[in-house]
Amino acid sequence: MDDTRPAWRRHTDAEHRWPAALAIAALIALQWFLPDRLTPGPRWLLPGAQVLLVAVLVAADPGRMKKDTPALRMFALGLIAVASLGTAYSVAMLIRDITTGYDTGSAAQLLATGAGIYLMNVLTFAVWFWELDRGGPVARAAGSDPYPDFLFPPMTSPDMAHKDWEPKFADYLYVAFTNATAFSPTDTLPMTRGAKAGMALESAIALVTAALVVAKAVNALG
Repeated sequence: MDDTRPAWRRHTDAEHRWPAALAIAALIALQWFLPDRLTPGPRWLLPGAQVLLVAVLVAADPGRMKKDTPALRMFALGLIAVASLGTAYSVAMLIRDITTGYDTGSAAQLLATGAGIYLMNVLTFAVWFWELDRGGPVARAAGSDPYPDFLFPPMTSPDMAHKDWEPKFADYLYVAFTNATAFSPTDTLPMTRGAKAGMALESAIALVTAALVVAKAVNALG
């Protein structure tokens, strides 16, 4: 008998890891090109740790993600934690530099730095949302948890979406980008307290970063 439930509520093929890996690669590149004062420890430390963790995850579960062992889950969450540490440190140091009158360079340099950190914030939370929603990509493919952390439009209007639609990494990247841009949810609603806390934190970081960078850049131009 055919399963008539929507794809996101039944067992489906697991996702590929490469979209999230590309986001991590972009995050590493952004971290690498930040000024030294905005990176914790030696410049290679956090990027090197992230590359190592990605390599372990890809080697242990290549292709579509099918393994959901505690060890792999720990490595996946550890990867995001390391990436988040770098983003948090960069945001904190940028705020410190701006609020204490530290020389942040020309207006163009400051805007470039601010844009890099803004994108780091988006990528970091996109990976967090993707990894935590309903237990992560492997658990979502199993369809074992019917209660989503994020309510996407096709979930509420299944007749307007393809029968095989289910959230992929690009959907979480879109959520993170629009949340950081609008400073609030747009078309996707947070359903759990964890999702609400994550979106609120991302919006707060984006708002503070954008406001301080723009104000400082305008002041530098004047």
